[in-house]
Amino acid sequence: MRTTLWSWMTIPTLLAGCASGPLGKPAATPAPLQRCDAAAAQWAVGKTNTSQHVDEARRRSGALMARVLRDDTPGNPGVDVERLNLKVDATGRIIAATCG
Repeated sequence: MRTTLWSWMTIPTLLAGCASGPLGKPAATPAPLQRCDAAAAQWAVGKTNTSQHVDEARRRSGALMARVLRDDTPGNPGVDVERLNLKVDATGRIIAATCG
């Protein structure tokens, strides 16, 4: 009987430990997603593929990250709402700005 009482008393303590991180600190909540807005990056279409243009397009779109894809190279089909995709042609001009 004593063992049963002890085990029932420790269950709330054990469950409370699951909600905390290391050393009893509260677990971190995940950061909110930064959604990409492709319309805000359309100004980059027609510009050259430079780090300044890519970074500015990423910043304006609100995306967390940006990648440059050549027009003739298929991209990774994975969709990421936090990523801006800038497609460039053979001359290095940005021809499309999309999210995903």
